[in-house]
Amino acid sequence: MDIKIWLQAFRLRTLPLSLSCIAMGGFLAASAGAFRWNIFLLCVLTTIFLQVLSNLANDYGDSVNGADHAGRKGPTRAVQSGAISAGQMKTAVVIFVALCLFSGVSLLLVSFGFNWNAILFFFGLGVLSILAAIAYTVGKRPYGYVGLGDFSVLIFFGLVGVMGSYYLFTQQLSWREILPALSCGLFSIGVLNVNNIRDIESDKAAGKFSIPVRIGRSNAVAYHWILLIGGLLAATVYSVLTFHSVWQFLFLLSLPLFIRNGVAVQRKPSHELDPYLKQMALSTLVFVLLFGVGLLAS
Repeated sequence: MDIKIWLQAFRLRTLPLSLSCIAMGGFLAASAGAFRWNIFLLCVLTTIFLQVLSNLANDYGDSVNGADHAGRKGPTRAVQSGAISAGQMKTAVVIFVALCLFSGVSLLLVSFGFNWNAILFFFGLGVLSILAAIAYTVGKRPYGYVGLGDFSVLIFFGLVGVMGSYYLFTQQLSWREILPALSCGLFSIGVLNVNNIRDIESDKAAGKFSIPVRIGRSNAVAYHWILLIGGLLAATVYSVLTFHSVWQFLFLLSLPLFIRNGVAVQRKPSHELDPYLKQMALSTLVFVLLFGVGLLAS
């Protein structure tokens, strides 16, 4: 077994994005005086397993359904290239489902003890997260192929990721946490949108009707700017509503990073967009870190 090939299939460059929502939940919990390292580390572990599961399932599903092919502009995928067989990838998916369940149940027991109502509710959310990770590109009718990937990202990378992790620490919620959750969700959709703009032609050929395929590149670029502005606006409204200090607006230092991403998406040809997926994911992480530092310093 070639470890390097599997690490490439894990797509580790996507981890900063998935960890951003957990970091946001942790910062919000710390500002409420409820942060716990054991919960945070288990959140991180569970999220990493979920993200890798999603990436492996995506590799398998897109190869089987034809979205990954020789004409695709992005990086070559493991099943598409033959480096990993479809059977091996299916086995890896099953292994990571088991890891997600083990880590997730451990997290719930640490967070809730034997509060079975809370455990069952969050276990249900966890199962939905696993199903969403797999069904995006796997199956007879994968929802990513009908343009529902953006909605799923908003729910799981935004609302569930941020508000769910915040609740694991605090066991309470207020409506205001929706705003930073929306920021993470909208920026995460931005990463997916860059990917989908890059792959418009190959996705169209494979019958994968993502949002950019449905609305065309020019409208997808406008949509991208809406996502970027919306994410920053949600964080700004939250900081105004909870204002204690100007430090809460420290996240605005990340603005040039998002402008750079938006300009690149607007001006660069599709085959040059791949580096801006990583740039958008890292920009989101920088935004969250600045937001969190500003929140704790206020």
